[in-house]
Amino acid sequence: MKSYIHDSENDVFFDNKKKKGNKSEKKTHESFDEITEDIEESGTVIVEDDSRKIHCLTIIGEIEGHIESPPQNKTTKYEHVIPRLVAIEESREIAGLLVILNTVGGDIEAGLALAELMAGMKKPTVSLVLGGGHSIGVPLAVAAKYSFIAPSASMTIHPVRSTGLTLGVRQSFEYFRRMQQRINNFVSSNSKISAEAYNDLVMTTGELVMDVGTVLEGERAVEVGLIDSVGDLSLALSKLREMIEENKGSID
Repeated sequence: MKSYIHDSENDVFFDNKKKKGNKSEKKTHESFDEITEDIEESGTVIVEDDSRKIHCLTIIGEIEGHIESPPQNKTTKYEHVIPRLVAIEESREIAGLLVILNTVGGDIEAGLALAELMAGMKKPTVSLVLGGGHSIGVPLAVAAKYSFIAPSASMTIHPVRSTGLTLGVRQSFEYFRRMQQRINNFVSSNSKISAEAYNDLVMTTGELVMDVGTVLEGERAVEVGLIDSVGDLSLALSKLREMIEENKGSID
């Protein structure tokens, strides 16, 4: 009958006869700790499958820009995500990026900055909208080379808005119009919907109680050409692995 010694510090059982630790168990335990730490600190994780590392980036809650959000708000800080995207693009180990979104929107310029970075990446990128990809979350969802939305998820499309005091003068309205045009052009350039059709969704009346705009559920978002497919996590990962294999020859 075998007897074991328990190393409480590393949570590993050693065979008393061999006087050696179970290396596979220890390695698994350490890897799990590293994964947990990454999730807790930055909401990201790297998974490895047959030497193909996939970086999972989550965009959750409010996208925080130049102004710090209240401490009780769940936020994604764009100054943290920007260097991470650059590191992913430059990494020789990471083969692809999976972006999971459940966001209410947030700072327009911060969201567009992140979306532009993602759209400019050469590595395979796949996005998955879970729960909601609202407001400036729409450009972030379509910035990936292929986009999915869960059947129960939704996306709210509405005009550019501003918090705080806004001067009711022509220059202010012109600024908002040009900002909205930037968003329309980006979305149409990175999806199958035209800028005119997207603007029609932005300016729809009668659908939102306190605003103009449109709410698109999963299948409808695909029907209008905003998102590529309705799907779940397994489909998103399968598509990303497929894109990684197609892109394998072009990765340094």
